[in-house]
Amino acid sequence: MAVPKRKTSRSRRDARRATWKGTLPTYSECPQCHQPKLPHRVCGNCGYYGGRQAVEVEVE
Repeated sequence: MAVPKRKTSRSRRDARRATWKGTLPTYSECPQCHQPKLPHRVCGNCGYYGGRQAVEVEVE
């Protein structure tokens, strides 16, 4: 069975774990309604994508 020969130091352990950072999603502004939306996706608020109506949005 494989067993480590020496104890892993705190700095080596933390350096390995430093790459596990989570990143927040990037948001862009919708050019039609100026609400935040994910890039390259249809706006959930107004339904526009690429300057044209892509999805019909129901008004509550």
